[in-house]
Amino acid sequence: MISYLEFEKPVAELEKRIAELRSASEGDDVDISNELQRLEAKSADLLASTYDSLSPWQKTQVARHPSRPHFRDYVEHAFEEFVPLGGDRCYGDDEAILGGFARLNGRKVVLIGHEKGNDTASRIRHNFGMGKPEGYRKAIRLMELAGRFGLPVVSLVDTSGAFPGIEAEERGQAEAIARSTEACLALPVPMVAAIVGEGGSGGAVALASAERVLMMEHAVYSVISPEGCASILWRTAERAPDAAEAMKVTAQDLASLGVIDRIVPEPVGGAHRDPRQAAAALGLAIGEELDQLSRFPSDDLRRMREERFLALAG
Repeated sequence: MISYLEFEKPVAELEKRIAELRSASEGDDVDISNELQRLEAKSADLLASTYDSLSPWQKTQVARHPSRPHFRDYVEHAFEEFVPLGGDRCYGDDEAILGGFARLNGRKVVLIGHEKGNDTASRIRHNFGMGKPEGYRKAIRLMELAGRFGLPVVSLVDTSGAFPGIEAEERGQAEAIARSTEACLALPVPMVAAIVGEGGSGGAVALASAERVLMMEHAVYSVISPEGCASILWRTAERAPDAAEAMKVTAQDLASLGVIDRIVPEPVGGAHRDPRQAAAALGLAIGEELDQLSRFPSDDLRRMREERFLALAG
């Protein structure tokens, strides 16, 4: 079952009509194949035109879609032989940030990413993808292993932000995020980061300070959520659509600004309509970037990251 967003209502009505016709025609001698083909073509055209003209706020809704593929989906469809590693060797394990060894088209990599979960129980277990200090310290440990064994690092970013709870602050949330960002910048091996859903605040940057940053076509990336920005500027979250427009949160805006390097196309209607196809496209893009980066020595990789982020700060 597809969960439709508010702006998809016309598409939903057409697809509901198609389903009703299919159901009514079962066991019936009346041939309605031509009518079905006409409606299916109309639905496909409407879906394509809708997604070709999404506003930044609508893209934010797509990036948050409950059926959008997350870390485990990409592991299943784009990577092989994933071996998860847990714990930060300081406090405990954090299931909002997962990682371990994997293969991408035969290439050994260290894979790290946020996991939001796909139902109520798993979303609670994974804390909706909001990492705690132990999650970022686990990421640091994995990056250190990558450097030790000469393995490239791939990170899949999908978080509304790091967990803001008191217990996270007590365990050094800000320090853990800063150290994770530092670990990315100091890596002696190639690193490719991909924003696959939401890229929110420092919780995203801590896993995305790479020399190559990719974004899925309908992902968003920003220093604060549109609702948070609207609450600060206008004292109401109802202005979130205006905030999303002003903040330039979309992949298309960020590519034009030089914040990201590449946009990975999604299936028509968003990655949630065909997670397997979305994962295949992302895996191919990451592999191509790693092929290019593998030619550079460690010092050049570090310099590329330094120049990249100094340019953004300037």
